[in-house]
Amino acid sequence: MKATNDIYKQSFSFPSGTVQCLFDISFDEQFPSPTVIITDENVFAFHQNKFSNTKTIVIPAGEEAKTQATVDYIINQLIDLEISKEDTLLGVGGGVVSDLAGYAAAIYKRGMKLQLMPTTLLGMIDAGLGGKNGVNVGRYKNMVGTIYQPEKIWFCYDFLSTLPVHEWRSGMAEMIKHACIADEQMFDMLEKIQLEDIMGDFKKLNELVQRNVKIKMNIVEQDELDKSDRHLLNFGHTFGHAIEKLLGITHGSAISIGMVCACRVSEKLIGLHSSATQRVLNLLEHYLLPLEANTNSEELFELLVKDKKRVGDDIHFVLLPQIGQAKTEIIPLSYLHQNIKEILR
Repeated sequence: MKATNDIYKQSFSFPSGTVQCLFDISFDEQFPSPTVIITDENVFAFHQNKFSNTKTIVIPAGEEAKTQATVDYIINQLIDLEISKEDTLLGVGGGVVSDLAGYAAAIYKRGMKLQLMPTTLLGMIDAGLGGKNGVNVGRYKNMVGTIYQPEKIWFCYDFLSTLPVHEWRSGMAEMIKHACIADEQMFDMLEKIQLEDIMGDFKKLNELVQRNVKIKMNIVEQDELDKSDRHLLNFGHTFGHAIEKLLGITHGSAISIGMVCACRVSEKLIGLHSSATQRVLNLLEHYLLPLEANTNSEELFELLVKDKKRVGDDIHFVLLPQIGQAKTEIIPLSYLHQNIKEILR
C-alpha cells in the first residue's frame, strides 16, 4: 500500500499534552528517525531493512514477553545506549510492543519522549491508543503499568502486508466492539462487507482505521484515567481477558467470546433484545470469530475475581442496552458465579 504525499492528521488533547495521529505514512519516505526503536523478533525479521539506521532494541514476540523482566531488559539496554529522557523512544509492533514501550518510556528516568507505530490492525484501532500500558503478573493481565500518552502515533499500512489472517480477525473483534458500544452505522457497514474487502481495499481500510481511532480517542479524552466513561471500552473484556489467559488464544478471539457473554448478561439484567444479541453473534461469526469457549467455569471465575475492575464483592461490568450504545453498571460477582455456566453456554 503506497502512502500519499499528504499525511492526514487527527489530534486529541489530554492534561499531559496533545497526541497527534498521522495516517497513511511511508516509513521509508516520510518518517523522521527516532533515537531508539523497540520492536519484536517477528517485526524485525520481516522488516529488518527499516531499522538499519536506528538504534534498535529487539524483544521476544508474543504475550509471554509482556513481563517485568522484559521491561528490565529494555531499561538496561536504554542505559547501555546512553539514552536520555529528552530522546525519543518509538515502539514499532503490535499490542505487546506498545504496552512494553509505553511502560518503559514512562518509568525510564521518570519519563522520556514516546511515539508509537502499530503494525497490526488490533494495534492501530485499539492497543496502541489511549496511553494505557503495562505488564502481566503471572496469570493476571495488565496488573502493573501506567497511563502515559505518546506524542505521536504513526499509521504505516505497509506493515499490514505481512500480517497473518488470524491477526486481521483479532483486530476485527475490537472493531466490532467499537461498533457495538458507539457506532451502529459502522455495525451496519460491517454486516455488508467481508474481511477480504478490508484487506484488499486501501480506501476502506483507511476509512475504518480512522473511524475507530476517533471512537476510542474521543472516549479516552473524556476520561483519560479510566474512572468512568473509559470503562465502556471494556465491553467483552471482563470475560475476554480471563478466557485469553486461561486458553492462550488470540486477544480478538477471547474478546469475541467475551462479547457474547456480555450480551447474555445484558439480556438478563437490562433487557437487551435477543435479536440484537443474535446480530452480534452473526457479525462475529461473519468474520470467523469464535462464539464459545470450552473451559472450566470455576477456573475462569477465579481469574474474573482478580480483574482490575473489581470493587469489593462487585465488579464494573459493561452492558449493552442496544447496538451502538453501552453503559457500565456495578454487578455482584456472586451473580456471575451463579450464572457462569449459562453465560458461557
